Amino acid sequence: MTGFLNLRFVVAVVAAIAIVVPGVVFAQGFETKAKFAVLMDFESGMLLYNKEPDAPMEPASMAKLMTVAVVFNELRAKRVSLNDEFFISEHAWRDGGASSGGSTMFAELNSRIRVEDLLRSVIIQSGNDAAIALAEGIGGTEATFASMMNKLAREIGMTNSNFVNATGLPDPDQYASARDLGNLARYLIREFPEYYGYFSEPEFTWNGIRQENRNSLVEMGIGVDGLKTGHTEAAGYGTVVSTPEGGRRLVAVLHGLESMRERAEEARKLITWGTRSFERLPVFPKGKVVGYADVYGGETPAVSLVGQGDIDLFIPKGAKDCPQASIVYRGPLRPPVDQGAKIAELRVICDGVLVQTAPLYAGETVPEGGLVRKAMDALKQLAIGWL
Repeated sequence: MTGFLNLRFVVAVVAAIAIVVPGVVFAQGFETKAKFAVLMDFESGMLLYNKEPDAPMEPASMAKLMTVAVVFNELRAKRVSLNDEFFISEHAWRDGGASSGGSTMFAELNSRIRVEDLLRSVIIQSGNDAAIALAEGIGGTEATFASMMNKLAREIGMTNSNFVNATGLPDPDQYASARDLGNLARYLIREFPEYYGYFSEPEFTWNGIRQENRNSLVEMGIGVDGLKTGHTEAAGYGTVVSTPEGGRRLVAVLHGLESMRERAEEARKLITWGTRSFERLPVFPKGKVVGYADVYGGETPAVSLVGQGDIDLFIPKGAKDCPQASIVYRGPLRPPVDQGAKIAELRVICDGVLVQTAPLYAGETVPEGGLVRKAMDALKQLAIGWL
């Protein structure tokens, strides 16, 4: 039965290539009070649910995930070690410490603190003083560190985000989308398993002050093992969470909620729905060609499309007319097309409802073609126009 479904699915995808990308609307049997939300399959980046996924929003302390990502990269490159000690400056103490009224590790002015302790404070306590100390210790200034954050964001593929500080404190030029934060979480989990355990630590004590993990779902017993919460008066309450429950890892982002209690409950509901409401159907293993996109004037007339990892379908339980799928992209593409470039999207429909999307990437590089190839493609486009 599985083999038949796989075959039917492949034929449907290859036969249903669209040219224009319409707006994506999910109409599933789930709703959330959050203004912004995504539920992602960790492996492929496939969206199981979304609500305003690409709209810019004030990330609050969820921006600290990018701060942590930069620090992890510096650790991996051995430009920094966990035992290095960073200075607590006037800026870190005054603008991120106890007197600022925000989340803090209560670091003392002019003290020196190990990188590992600063990291644990940022992740567990959301310490603003710790985030500033890490930024200044690595970048020299917080502004320079913010440039490093934006450079890494572009490398990850975060197209609707911009960072101006390491803390997530409000700034009109600092924003991120729910999809971007979800992909940032996927990056952290995938690239730095040796440090991911910090996110599930229940508490951290500094200066004799014990503070619990601000992500209350970590201790709720539902399998959540990260990642970060955030809150400002203007933006409301938000969270980025992940769980390996249900046979696959999921990443959820919610923002714009009215209280800590509502944030925890809405995140719990979304994660629980994601782990219990779908049946898994493996379809495309990593590297398997999903379909093709036309390349106008390329050395070859088309480029293969592959997922970032395994692409599994998650079929809503009880669905009847399922699955139907299509590949959508803006085309025809113009060369050169670089291998690994995100150029299309797989969309899966069940019972007439869009239930999943997954990004698709160029399987190989397609350079610019010669004059003969360009002429043939021009004639083909002219013929399409006549038809």
